Amino acid sequence: MICPICGKRAAKRFCPAKGEKICAICCGTERERTIDCPADCAYLIKAHRYETEHRAPPSRDEFPYPDIEFPVEFVYERWAVVTGLANTMTGFQSQHRDLVDGLANQALSSLAEAYHTLESGIYYENPPVHPVARELYAQLGNFLQEFRKGEKNRAGFSSLKYSDIFRLLVFLLRISKQESNGRPLSRAFLAFLRERFTVRAASEAEAPRIIVP
Repeated sequence: MICPICGKRAAKRFCPAKGEKICAICCGTERERTIDCPADCAYLIKAHRYETEHRAPPSRDEFPYPDIEFPVEFVYERWAVVTGLANTMTGFQSQHRDLVDGLANQALSSLAEAYHTLESGIYYENPPVHPVARELYAQLGNFLQEFRKGEKNRAGFSSLKYSDIFRLLVFLLRISKQESNGRPLSRAFLAFLRERFTVRAASEAEAPRIIVP
C-alpha cells in the first residue's frame, strides 16, 4: 500500500486522524501541521515525550514580557487562580475540538494586555479576532471576575489585584512558550495543562512543583 499523502513510500503506520495507513516520514513531517492528530495517538504522545526531553529551553529574551519578574512564591500563593485558569482552558477545549495552542495563546495574550493596562488605571480591551480564541478570552475573563467577586463576598474586598492577574497570565504565557512546539495544530501546551492541573476546589488546590519560567 502506498502512502496517500506523498504517493511514493510504503504506508506502514496507521494514522487515526486519517483513518488509514501512511508512511513514517509523512507522519513525522505533517504531524500537527496538515494532520490534526488526536491527543491519544501513540505516535504523537511518543513524539511529544521526545521533544520535551530534547528541546532546549527558550532564552530569557524569548519569553513573553521578559522584563516582568516575580518569585516562585508569588505563583504558588495564588495557585487557586492559576488552576482555575488552566481548568477553564482545558474545559473549553473538551467542548471545542478546534482549540489549539496558538488560539489559546491569543486568548491569554489579549487578556494579559487588558489587565496590564488596568495597572495604570486605563482599561483597554482588544479581544482576539478568531471566534474560538475570542470565546475562550471571554470565558477566562468571566472566571477572573467571578473569582474576585467571590473573594469580595467572603472578605469584603478582593485580595487579587489587577497586577497580580497580569503576572499570573504572564506565567501561563511563559509555560505556553516553553511547552508548545509551534506547529499550527499543536495542542502540546493544552495537554500539559490537562496533565499537570487537576480540578479541585480552590480551598483544596495544592501547587505542584512546576518551575516558574
